Formats: sequence, structure tokens, C-alpha cells
Amino acid sequence: MRKFLVISIPIVALIFFVLIMLSGNILKEPMGNDDNIPESIQLLIQDIESGNWESANIKTDNLSNSWKKIAKRVQFSSERDEINQFDICISHLRGAIMARDKSSSLIALNEAYAHWNDLGK
Repeated sequence: MRKFLVISIPIVALIFFVLIMLSGNILKEPMGNDDNIPESIQLLIQDIESGNWESANIKTDNLSNSWKKIAKRVQFSSERDEINQFDICISHLRGAIMARDKSSSLIALNEAYAHWNDLGK
């Protein structure tokens, strides 16, 4: 019995850790109404293209809150650099919206979307 436990516990632990590390694509999917990152990015693009800066500012806060929820879920299964780069993109987006710069806002959103797609790969 002891030999069985000595062998099985490390094997089960390794399988568990591998499953956690490979779960990034599943964990980044929306699990509620308020954590859909691709939809938030699309809504922000529409607001920025129409010049609705107040709504874009509010939706940026919603995007940031959604990202905080998802970052907690994917922190063990995704590269830390990708998580940090998404945070930086949101910061650039906030600055571009404050400056009401359409091109910089769209660049930041497209970069954030690219990081979102790379998350969990």
C-alpha cells in the first residue's frame, strides 16, 4: 500500500498541474454577462469610431473590471508577460480616450485583442 501511495501521489499531482497549465483557453471564456472581453472590445471600437468618448470611457472601466476577473482565472495557465501586456494596452487605451485620439485608441484596442487571442496558447 505504501509503495502504491508513493508512486500514485506524485503522478496524480503532476497530472493535476498539467491540466491547470493547459486550461488557459477554457478559463478565458466568459462565465457570466460581465466578463466577455471580445464583446467589450467590439463595443469600444464602435464608440470610438462614432466619437462617443464618454461612453468609451465607461466601457473602458468595464473592460478593465472584466479583465481583472479573467486575469485571476488564467494567472496559472498563461504567460505572465501576456497578462502584463494586456494591462499595458488598457492603460494606453485610457490615455488615448482621455486625449480623444481615435487612432491611438484603435491601435491600443487592436493590440489588446491580439494579446487576448494569444492568451492561453
